[in-house]
Amino acid sequence: MMAKRKMSLNELSEKVDLTLSNLSILKTGKAKAIRFSTLEAICKVLNCQPGDILEFVE
Repeated sequence: MMAKRKMSLNELSEKVDLTLSNLSILKTGKAKAIRFSTLEAICKVLNCQPGDILEFVE
């Protein structure tokens, strides 16, 4: 979604008010959890739905 919106990780970090390292952890799939408020903020900035950026993997 970031590529579709032509947005860098730095720009998203500023708009969502999260550290670059925390966003990087989310982006690489290394995060164990995400707060709903964080997910909501990311979706608002990227103008998308959670299903557009999340994937279920067993």
